[in-house]
Amino acid sequence: MSTLLQRLLRETKKRRVFLKVDIEQGEILQKSTLSKLLKKAESTVFGKAHNFNEIMGSDNLLKDYQETAQMGDYLNMLPWWSRGRMGEENVTWPGIIKNYAVSSGTSDGSSKYIPVSTQMLKNIRRASIRQVLSIVQTDVPKDHIAKKWLMIGGSTELEYNGVYYSGDLSGITTGSVPIIFQRLSKPGVQIRKEKDWVEKIAKMTNEASSWDVGLIAGVPAWVKMLMESIIEKYQVENIHEIWPNFEAYIHGGVALNPYRKSLDGLMGRPIKYFETYLASEGFIAYQTRLENNEGMRLLLRNGIYYEFVPFNSSNFSENGDLIAGAQALTLSQVNDKEEYALIISTCSGAWRYMIGDTIKFTNLERCEIKITGRTKHFISLCGEHLSLDNINKAIEILSDEYDVAFEEFTVCGVPYQGFFAHEWFISCDDDRLYNQIEEIREKLDLTLKILNDDYRVERSAALKNVMVNLVPSRKFYEWLKLNGKLGAQVKFPRVLKKDMLESWRSHLANAN
Repeated sequence: MSTLLQRLLRETKKRRVFLKVDIEQGEILQKSTLSKLLKKAESTVFGKAHNFNEIMGSDNLLKDYQETAQMGDYLNMLPWWSRGRMGEENVTWPGIIKNYAVSSGTSDGSSKYIPVSTQMLKNIRRASIRQVLSIVQTDVPKDHIAKKWLMIGGSTELEYNGVYYSGDLSGITTGSVPIIFQRLSKPGVQIRKEKDWVEKIAKMTNEASSWDVGLIAGVPAWVKMLMESIIEKYQVENIHEIWPNFEAYIHGGVALNPYRKSLDGLMGRPIKYFETYLASEGFIAYQTRLENNEGMRLLLRNGIYYEFVPFNSSNFSENGDLIAGAQALTLSQVNDKEEYALIISTCSGAWRYMIGDTIKFTNLERCEIKITGRTKHFISLCGEHLSLDNINKAIEILSDEYDVAFEEFTVCGVPYQGFFAHEWFISCDDDRLYNQIEEIREKLDLTLKILNDDYRVERSAALKNVMVNLVPSRKFYEWLKLNGKLGAQVKFPRVLKKDMLESWRSHLANAN
């Protein structure tokens, strides 16, 4: 099997099968994708209700589709998807959907059940294979990639209620790894089924010394925890003493930079990092170039049609909700200056669905994007418009300043002396910094003023104060566990509001 894979990788590198697609070509591919999606779903309940059959014969297919199908978030699709979860056939996609990915629900705290059709699973598998094969076109040694692949995902032991299976998307997809790669993949079947993450880390640690790992895929927080556990158990200096051929790490789900310093410290030598954008709703993009460390190629032939809504006050409320009459753009209409909320229509029966992420194009010629935040994860109490991109960048700069990893963090807006203030909670396991909180506060505030002009203006007006709390990192993971959100694709919300903020404050007040 290993020899077969090595041959496949060599052939891929020799032929360079991955062609660059520019915006103009991408627009053509996307129009074809939309046409195929509408044709496939025209006989579904949703398709009939929205006249897909008539739209298919129209000279203005996209315009008619946008007029008949309303853009919206999860609540907009929920009545339709709920019918599918009751076992009804042909609701938003042909047949019965048997798998539902349970999202982490960081925006409002509630879990979401996202349909994953058989066709979507095929597209995700195909994109995953292409991503690995694209890595070999970089300078990562192909022989290293042909070693074991460690996939740190959710439990493959899915919940079954008699109608459908549900669980982490990583658990759903890991359970259907292509046969050609199954013998290369770790951990084994029994560990993959494990639902308790503490137990799963322990079991992987016990077997780690027998694996020759060349590539790892997983969320940064859990990859870091596993490596720390392995290093401690085997009393080694770094992870390369256990896995000397470890060369590439595929990461996603959360910004890498807050974890990068800690991860680098666990290595015996530099490795290559590759970002991926695999959401519960589908495989959207992945990084193909090492020289472009913040751009991922948008997947234009993977069962997803994209629209882009400029993330501004003309289209969104102060709470991050779509405004009536919000305008969506197609691929050929975007630029590399604005942020966009991503709207998708998919082969799992999502129609003009606002996924909740905001993106920005980093390279129009290559159709490359980066994730900049969430439509709900920002603060604008008085016009400061503090985005997740600002928040992540400020913490990264602060981390470099103090040469320490501030891996988990969150911020909330609070009333303050008749005006407003921001209150930060930052993970810190370095005791010496607890005596420097005021200095950290001042540097964080200054950094945000430099990054964001609106923030700078409001700090001299209605935004009267900034408060910083340093919190042991274990408190963040304890809160996730208490709220049933400890898992492969779960991340701590970077902005806390309402009930989630109350829950967090209560946890800190009651924790030992």
